[in-house]
Amino acid sequence: MKYITVFISESPWSCSWYYSAMSLSEKENEDGQNELEERILQANNREFNSLFDYPDNTIKTSKYNLFNFLPMNLFEQFQRLANAYFLILLFLQLIPQISSLAWYTTVIPLIVVLSITGVKDAIDDVKRHQSDKQVNNRSVLVLVDGRVEEDKWMNVQVGDIIKLENDHPVTADILLLSSSEPCGLTYIETADLDGETNLKVKQAISVTSEMEDNLELLSAFDGEIRCEPPNNKLDKFSGVLTYLGEDYFLGHDKLLLRGCIIRNTDWCYGLVIYTGPDTKLMQNSGKSTFKRTHIDHLMNVLVVWIFLALGAMCLLLSIGHGIWESHKGYFFQAFLPWQRYIASSATSSALVFWSYFIVLNTMVPISLYVSVEIIRLGNSYYINWDRQMYYAPKNTPAQARTTTLNEELGQVKYVFSDKTGTLTENVMIFNKCSINGKTYGYSYDANGQCVPGSPNDKVDFSYNQLADPKFSFYDNTLVEAVRNEDHFVHLFFLCLSLCHTVMSEEKVEVRTPENRVMLFCKGADTIIYELLHPSCASLSDVTMDHLDDFASEGLRTLMVAYRELDNAFFQKWIKKHSEACLTLEDRERKLTMVYEEVESNLMLLGATAIEDKLQSGVPETIITLSKAKIKMWVLTGDKQETAVNIAYACRLFKDEMDGVFMVEGTDRESVLQELRSARNKMKPESLLEPDPVNIYLTRKPKMPIRVLDETPNGDYGLVISGYSLAYALEGNMELELLRTACMCKAVICCRMTPLQKAQVVDLVKRYKKAVTLAIGDGANDIGMIKAAHIGVGITGHEGMQAMLNSDFSFSQFHYLQRLLMVHGRWSYNRMCKFLSYFFYKNFAFTLVHFWYAFFNGFSAQTVYDTWFITCYNLIYTSLPVLGLSLFEKDVNETWSLCYPELYEPGQHNLYFNKKEFIKCLIHGIYSSFVLFFVPMGTIFNSERSDGKDISDFQSFSLIVQTTLIWVMTMQIALRTNTWTIISHAFTWGSLGLYFCVLFFLYSDGLCLMFPSTFQFLGVARNNLNQPQMWLCLILSTVLCMIPVIGYNFLKPLLCPINVDKVLNRIHFCLKHPLPPTVKTKAKHPSLRRSAYAFSHKQGFGDLITSGKTLKSTALKTNKKFL
Repeated sequence: MKYITVFISESPWSCSWYYSAMSLSEKENEDGQNELEERILQANNREFNSLFDYPDNTIKTSKYNLFNFLPMNLFEQFQRLANAYFLILLFLQLIPQISSLAWYTTVIPLIVVLSITGVKDAIDDVKRHQSDKQVNNRSVLVLVDGRVEEDKWMNVQVGDIIKLENDHPVTADILLLSSSEPCGLTYIETADLDGETNLKVKQAISVTSEMEDNLELLSAFDGEIRCEPPNNKLDKFSGVLTYLGEDYFLGHDKLLLRGCIIRNTDWCYGLVIYTGPDTKLMQNSGKSTFKRTHIDHLMNVLVVWIFLALGAMCLLLSIGHGIWESHKGYFFQAFLPWQRYIASSATSSALVFWSYFIVLNTMVPISLYVSVEIIRLGNSYYINWDRQMYYAPKNTPAQARTTTLNEELGQVKYVFSDKTGTLTENVMIFNKCSINGKTYGYSYDANGQCVPGSPNDKVDFSYNQLADPKFSFYDNTLVEAVRNEDHFVHLFFLCLSLCHTVMSEEKVEVRTPENRVMLFCKGADTIIYELLHPSCASLSDVTMDHLDDFASEGLRTLMVAYRELDNAFFQKWIKKHSEACLTLEDRERKLTMVYEEVESNLMLLGATAIEDKLQSGVPETIITLSKAKIKMWVLTGDKQETAVNIAYACRLFKDEMDGVFMVEGTDRESVLQELRSARNKMKPESLLEPDPVNIYLTRKPKMPIRVLDETPNGDYGLVISGYSLAYALEGNMELELLRTACMCKAVICCRMTPLQKAQVVDLVKRYKKAVTLAIGDGANDIGMIKAAHIGVGITGHEGMQAMLNSDFSFSQFHYLQRLLMVHGRWSYNRMCKFLSYFFYKNFAFTLVHFWYAFFNGFSAQTVYDTWFITCYNLIYTSLPVLGLSLFEKDVNETWSLCYPELYEPGQHNLYFNKKEFIKCLIHGIYSSFVLFFVPMGTIFNSERSDGKDISDFQSFSLIVQTTLIWVMTMQIALRTNTWTIISHAFTWGSLGLYFCVLFFLYSDGLCLMFPSTFQFLGVARNNLNQPQMWLCLILSTVLCMIPVIGYNFLKPLLCPINVDKVLNRIHFCLKHPLPPTVKTKAKHPSLRRSAYAFSHKQGFGDLITSGKTLKSTALKTNKKFL
């Protein structure tokens, strides 16, 4: 439970203010910092502060500079196994004894691949440099030698005093010293930091606020600060200012964080505490990790397999060469003499091994990785260009902030979502209330029956110039009660005005003009109810009934109570509180004990009912994700009742569920018992000793296992608090949590810290073989966004930090279904088709050399012309496969959204896996067999019509490579479902381009000018007019197509999967369209109520009662304000 306590001691008319925030849910040392560490600095003393080597205020996100780009980028690129392989291959080709291919067959493709990747990396880093330069070169006013001078952000150092003006961003984490507002108040906007849209207030301590803008006093200020080391806790700061022999406690209400913007304040001065990477903003950003998709990891494994297969083939062929040389080549030296460096057949065999290593190098496609990058880039632009994911009210389009995770969007199994601002609009509207046992906010007809509010019944607030014209309320009786100065109504709204920003429990203590000390408190009913005076029993029962009524309408509820304090008691309590505040050791525990003394015997005033509407389309989106078998977990910092209420409202939980388990244990044993009790109900056999996971736990292995999906005996939900999670995430308990949670249809984790959010996401990543996606809107969601395979940031009402750390961003939660069901599924299908075809075409192309080896004495002679080998992947077959990978759609977007079941193959990676790779290999072996032996049989002892022989190597090579291009073109045509003008141009245009290049390379002029390079003089002209050649081409193409056509026809009939049935249903619907159905809106009432946490910051009650917001120079005090 986290709550804010605000109280008063004195002010010019009532009191002065002390702020203190307590967090009972966060453990000490959560961020791993050592309690003994502390930061020491002195104002206006750079020499002293430089002794501690604090970082400057420079932000650097770029990787390269002008001098190190080339070596660093090449080093990174050659860390890819395939690129390193081709570099080694190039060196081998420079050795004449083993090289059977010209060096340019490897150099040209390698340079093209490295250049494209290098240009892409350079463009990305230039953008990072521009962003860094823009931020680091912002101007700021720094106090230097009694003068305010303009300087750059990057030159600001710890201990400097800087001046900030209205609407300017905060340069670093600074201690507020003084401001233009009364009593040192400063208003800030923290939307870019924590996603909160309401303004926050900060207040300088009195000893520094009195300096105002007196440069002489500010320059002479030499206070020493001792504070906690840098950490990522946005709402916590602890330190002590020592000045003029006095110690002053510093809390987070005195700290202005980098990323905030000054609002409604002409100017303020601040002392720099944390700079650059030490600021809380940068501490929350964490380390950026390069995310790789499951297909990336699979490709690396497959490349290793190909290497092994390549080595095996080279070994086999070298052994064959050794045998041939021993039995035939040795006796044939009169015609084919051995080279002088060949002493025996064994020596020749060893050299041929490396020769075949060069010849068969295309088994590992050099253009694979660059083609993948181009495909991902193209599919990323589709997301950026999607008008249906454009949010017009905020002029915000969807954005793919990374180009490496597109196909991963089609494989998501778990979605982790924040609640406030992600599922809801984060716009709070006062709807109803209960005051002293009477409800307000309902509209009644003449017969006294409750009816929906109509525009005619709307309360006229025109008499109040400060009223919001957009606010609608339909009960005049509440306004009349206010005008009649009803005592309880007055106290009720006094509490609301003081406890302005609502937490699960928020209190304010105030001394009234009548010198009465009042404690006002507003919070969750589960908390306030336990603190009520026994005399409130009957009133609390009535109010609880009202809360049930409010909850049935989906409203968030909070109880309101008060207590009048004795002056003597209050003075003693103030003294204890001051002592606890100034304690550096175990401060929070001591403060908790002090607060417990005053939090009792409260008198109930009533309850509020606040409406925070769900974003448009949230329930429908969650239903769609559920149909796609995507499990959704809500990870929120809000309280349990709020989260559960939202879960029912957005159809995450349903009334027809078999049960919803609540895990609320306060120790390890109780949490374990609750988890096992839930699992026993869902799947009793999972608790038995023979269970595989239980056996694993008894062995205590070091390597984590993959926890398989378990099917429960019904539909269940799980709710667990952050306090219980602290135990559930320890040791083997995490597996108990994981197994129980993964059996449930939906999981709600409430009162979580940002660290716990990231831990839960990481838990699923480690033990489940599934793709995870995290979506959030605030800086407290950055941890889980970075921890998940895919991070999505929500922009709009909220801040920018979640978006800046995300992989994809958009403004509305319901865009998620389009991102996954349309763009994700298409990207996954396209990538799988690309990889299947790409590996197949290279196997078919390369393995022809293997068959040819049995007819050339295993001499490592190539079948194809060297220029054909160079151009095959880069020119002849590149455009068709790119067209397939960028424009292919098995069904349109409408059907993709109507049938979420189509998403399932990606979750199980059915379209490209090791099994599919083996199929590609077998298909490639078969095609290479056909491509070699059909042309071989066709031209064996063949003659032209004029009697001339065409059984020569060059004619055979031409027929094989032409047939190969035809077969590859027809294969990609079979794989294409959606034909566009671009698809036709790429597919058939590449075929035409092949013949154009062929006639150019085999032309008389080129061959006569460069006879050593272009040796196929007249071959194309002499062979393409022969009927044998075209009959061979047609026969080879048909033989290669028959297996594919047969497989595609028989597989859905003999071994159908769910997606095949859905596709058949879609095709049937296209042929027999049904009349449009009339949609009806189903109502799902629920008796769930919730208190709602609006913010994790203190409210404005202190300002309202103190009168400090009034700009008056007469407000002076000799007290020390803390």
